[in-house]
Amino acid sequence: HNISIRSKRLASIVKKCRDIPGQELFQYYDEKGSRHSIDSGMVNEYIKTLSGGDYSSKDFRTWAGTVKALMTFKEIGPPDTVKDARRNIGVVMDKVSSHLGNTKTICRKYYVHPLIISLYEKMALQKYLEEIERIEEDDNTSGLTSVEKILMQILESQFKHNIL
Repeated sequence: HNISIRSKRLASIVKKCRDIPGQELFQYYDEKGSRHSIDSGMVNEYIKTLSGGDYSSKDFRTWAGTVKALMTFKEIGPPDTVKDARRNIGVVMDKVSSHLGNTKTICRKYYVHPLIISLYEKMALQKYLEEIERIEEDDNTSGLTSVEKILMQILESQFKHNIL
């Protein structure tokens, strides 16, 4: 994949990792000078430790994929017909797959919350998308973008309806 990194600090770290000999991109030298690779289990353990919750890198990819889908549905607008909805969902999955570096099928199956797709198919997503413009971008408390705040509202409302 060809990925651009805007953070100079992160770019420097990735370059140092890349310069370590071996097949794995993410590696490090320990205090004794021995080379170690970083695998997905280590990353997921780090995320769990840092977050204090049972989260993994897949959770972050799913969040990113779902947010990208929601943003793209907003750009496309509501469908006029069921056929339009299906076509638009394909366009959205193209954008998400490009964003995440996976296939459309994998993104739809694993990295976009099915509720978002279902609401779009039922032409019920638009009411949420219209709220995005009305939400303050950063209230310095949640750290969420307006799109993420709407996504949280959608998920929380679905959770309440399924529980009650």
